Amino acid sequence: MLQYICTMWLLYVFVSAIAAALVAILAKMGLKNIDSTLATTVRSVIMAGFLVLTALSLKKFQGFSFSSFSQKEWLLIILAGIAGAISWLFYFYALKDGAASKVAAIDRLSLVFVIFLAAIFLGEKLTWQTSVGAIIMVFGAILITLK
Repeated sequence: MLQYICTMWLLYVFVSAIAAALVAILAKMGLKNIDSTLATTVRSVIMAGFLVLTALSLKKFQGFSFSSFSQKEWLLIILAGIAGAISWLFYFYALKDGAASKVAAIDRLSLVFVIFLAAIFLGEKLTWQTSVGAIIMVFGAILITLK
Protein backbone atom coordinates (compact mmCIF):
# COMPACT_ATOMS: atom_id res chain seq x y z
CA MET A 1 0.00 0.00 0.00
CA LEU A 2 2.82 2.46 0.86
CA GLN A 3 4.43 1.86 -2.53
CA TYR A 4 1.08 2.65 -4.22
CA ILE A 5 0.76 5.94 -2.33
CA CYS A 6 4.33 6.97 -3.16
CA THR A 7 3.79 6.08 -6.78
CA MET A 8 0.57 8.08 -6.95
CA TRP A 9 2.06 11.26 -5.51
CA LEU A 10 4.95 10.97 -7.96
CA LEU A 11 2.52 10.58 -10.84
CA TYR A 12 0.50 13.56 -9.61
CA VAL A 13 3.56 15.78 -9.25
CA PHE A 14 4.86 14.89 -12.73
CA VAL A 15 1.45 15.70 -14.24
CA SER A 16 1.58 18.98 -12.30
CA ALA A 17 5.08 19.76 -13.56
CA ILE A 18 4.14 19.04 -17.18
CA ALA A 19 1.00 21.18 -16.86
CA ALA A 20 3.05 24.01 -15.32
CA ALA A 21 5.48 23.80 -18.24
CA LEU A 22 2.55 24.04 -20.64
CA VAL A 23 1.33 27.16 -18.79
CA ALA A 24 4.62 28.89 -19.55
CA ILE A 25 4.66 27.88 -23.21
CA LEU A 26 0.98 28.47 -23.98
CA ALA A 27 0.84 31.75 -22.03
CA LYS A 28 3.98 33.09 -23.71
CA MET A 29 2.48 32.28 -27.11
CA GLY A 30 -0.83 33.89 -26.14
CA LEU A 31 0.56 37.07 -24.57
CA LYS A 32 1.91 38.63 -27.77
CA ASN A 33 -0.89 41.17 -28.22
CA ILE A 34 -2.77 40.87 -24.92
CA ASP A 35 -2.32 42.71 -21.64
CA SER A 36 -0.82 40.30 -19.11
CA THR A 37 -3.19 41.33 -16.29
CA LEU A 38 -6.22 40.73 -18.50
CA ALA A 39 -4.79 37.39 -19.64
CA THR A 40 -4.19 36.34 -16.03
CA THR A 41 -7.72 37.34 -15.09
CA VAL A 42 -9.26 35.38 -17.97
CA ARG A 43 -7.04 32.40 -17.11
CA SER A 44 -8.23 32.58 -13.49
CA VAL A 45 -11.89 32.60 -14.50
CA ILE A 46 -11.31 29.60 -16.77
CA MET A 47 -9.44 27.79 -14.00
CA ALA A 48 -12.19 28.53 -11.47
CA GLY A 49 -14.86 27.21 -13.83
CA PHE A 50 -12.82 24.10 -14.59
CA LEU A 51 -12.22 23.44 -10.90
CA VAL A 52 -15.88 23.97 -9.97
CA LEU A 53 -16.94 21.50 -12.67
CA THR A 54 -14.28 19.04 -11.50
CA ALA A 55 -15.35 19.35 -7.85
CA LEU A 56 -19.01 18.95 -8.82
CA SER A 57 -18.30 15.87 -10.94
CA LEU A 58 -16.30 14.33 -8.08
CA LYS A 59 -19.12 15.22 -5.64
CA LYS A 60 -16.78 17.27 -3.43
CA PHE A 61 -19.55 19.71 -2.48
CA GLN A 62 -21.71 17.04 -0.85
CA GLY A 63 -22.19 18.03 2.75
CA PHE A 64 -20.28 21.27 2.26
CA SER A 65 -21.30 24.44 4.05
CA PHE A 66 -19.36 27.59 4.80
CA SER A 67 -19.09 26.41 8.39
CA SER A 68 -17.21 23.32 7.16
CA PHE A 69 -14.05 25.41 7.48
CA SER A 70 -12.92 27.10 10.67
CA GLN A 71 -12.18 30.84 10.68
CA LYS A 72 -8.47 30.05 10.68
CA GLU A 73 -8.86 27.70 7.70
CA TRP A 74 -10.85 30.36 5.80
CA LEU A 75 -8.18 32.97 6.54
CA LEU A 76 -5.36 30.68 5.41
CA ILE A 77 -7.20 29.63 2.24
CA ILE A 78 -8.02 33.26 1.42
CA LEU A 79 -4.39 34.28 1.98
CA ALA A 80 -3.22 31.35 -0.18
CA GLY A 81 -5.61 32.51 -2.92
CA ILE A 82 -4.27 36.05 -2.75
CA ALA A 83 -0.67 34.77 -2.80
CA GLY A 84 -1.51 32.62 -5.82
CA ALA A 85 -3.10 35.55 -7.63
CA ILE A 86 -0.06 37.73 -6.95
CA SER A 87 2.18 34.91 -8.19
CA TRP A 88 0.18 34.55 -11.43
CA LEU A 89 0.07 38.30 -12.04
CA PHE A 90 3.80 38.71 -11.74
CA TYR A 91 4.51 35.45 -13.61
CA PHE A 92 2.47 36.73 -16.57
CA TYR A 93 4.16 40.15 -16.32
CA ALA A 94 7.52 38.37 -16.54
CA LEU A 95 6.39 36.07 -19.37
CA LYS A 96 5.19 39.05 -21.42
CA ASP A 97 8.71 40.49 -21.53
CA GLY A 98 11.05 37.58 -20.81
CA ALA A 99 12.00 34.26 -22.36
CA ALA A 100 9.73 31.47 -21.13
CA SER A 101 12.65 29.23 -20.12
CA LYS A 102 14.32 31.98 -18.10
CA VAL A 103 11.10 33.11 -16.44
CA ALA A 104 10.21 29.52 -15.54
CA ALA A 105 13.70 28.85 -14.15
CA ILE A 106 13.51 31.80 -11.79
CA ASP A 107 9.86 31.10 -10.93
CA ARG A 108 10.75 27.54 -9.92
CA LEU A 109 13.01 29.01 -7.26
CA SER A 110 9.77 29.11 -5.31
CA LEU A 111 10.85 25.61 -4.23
CA VAL A 112 13.87 27.13 -2.49
CA PHE A 113 11.57 29.54 -0.67
CA VAL A 114 9.21 26.67 0.23
CA ILE A 115 12.09 24.67 1.72
CA PHE A 116 13.13 27.47 4.06
CA LEU A 117 9.62 28.76 4.86
CA ALA A 118 8.46 25.18 5.61
CA ALA A 119 11.30 24.86 8.10
CA ILE A 120 10.32 28.14 9.77
CA PHE A 121 6.51 27.89 9.74
CA LEU A 122 5.81 24.15 9.53
CA GLY A 123 8.72 22.82 11.52
CA GLU A 124 9.92 20.65 8.62
CA LYS A 125 13.45 19.42 9.07
CA LEU A 126 16.10 21.31 7.12
CA THR A 127 18.86 18.82 6.37
CA TRP A 128 22.23 19.53 4.87
CA GLN A 129 21.16 17.60 1.75
CA THR A 130 18.08 19.80 1.32
CA SER A 131 20.12 22.95 1.88
CA VAL A 132 22.79 21.91 -0.63
CA GLY A 133 20.08 20.93 -3.13
CA ALA A 134 18.47 24.36 -2.74
CA ILE A 135 21.81 26.08 -3.28
CA ILE A 136 22.40 24.00 -6.42
CA MET A 137 18.95 24.99 -7.66
CA VAL A 138 19.82 28.67 -7.21
CA PHE A 139 23.03 28.22 -9.20
CA GLY A 140 21.11 26.24 -11.84
CA ALA A 141 18.57 29.04 -12.24
CA ILE A 142 21.41 31.55 -12.55
CA LEU A 143 23.10 29.43 -15.22
CA ILE A 144 19.86 29.10 -17.19
CA THR A 145 19.30 32.85 -17.16
CA LEU A 146 22.82 33.86 -18.17
CA LYS A 147 23.30 34.91 -21.79
